[in-house]
Amino acid sequence: MSAPATRHGLLVILSSPSGGGKTTLCHRLLQWDANLRRVVTCTTRAPRAGEKEGQDYFFLSQAEFQRRIAAGEFLEYAQYGGQYYGTPRRSVEDQVAAGHDVLLAIEVQGARQVMQLIRGGQFACPDSLVTIFLVPPTMELLEQRLRKRGQDDEATIQQRLRIAREEMARWTEYDYAIVTGPIDRDVAHAKAILIAEKCRTARVPKGGPPWVRNELLSWE
Repeated sequence: MSAPATRHGLLVILSSPSGGGKTTLCHRLLQWDANLRRVVTCTTRAPRAGEKEGQDYFFLSQAEFQRRIAAGEFLEYAQYGGQYYGTPRRSVEDQVAAGHDVLLAIEVQGARQVMQLIRGGQFACPDSLVTIFLVPPTMELLEQRLRKRGQDDEATIQQRLRIAREEMARWTEYDYAIVTGPIDRDVAHAKAILIAEKCRTARVPKGGPPWVRNELLSWE
């Protein structure tokens, strides 16, 4: 019997309005599953205190970012708050094809680009996509989180809240929605989604009962 094919990974998109909790949730998920990988994205904004090149972001000039757009090097990109953000396409495709699950914490504008690209058959593993939207329970709580960060002036906060209202109207475009609350509950819900998606029979390579059992156990 020939060796079973290695399953390709999931491409997990996690979106929320700015201040919606996606960064914290991503950190917890990455600690939970060693096969879940984060792709370092690119931005034209300046580094914040403590951020490191190649670890938090690749910090690019406007000219370099535009060059990469023209060369088709981004899986998605978006302009947010006057700055560009983008996900390197090659890193995502290579890791998913190798069987790693890739976690992308991106805004709605960029997420829609990825959905259209993959659902249009322009990705090597078109059935890999899983999309999750984090819904803040109230706009008041979201505003409190933005102010508590202490990173933005009043005009920027108001701009982020305006964008958040527009983004929250798009939650039905995602496969799953999590109304955020205590972080441990949010993590549990996200874990349940990922485990269920990886246990779909369509995603388990046909390799015989012993191999399938080992594969499923590795996801617990």
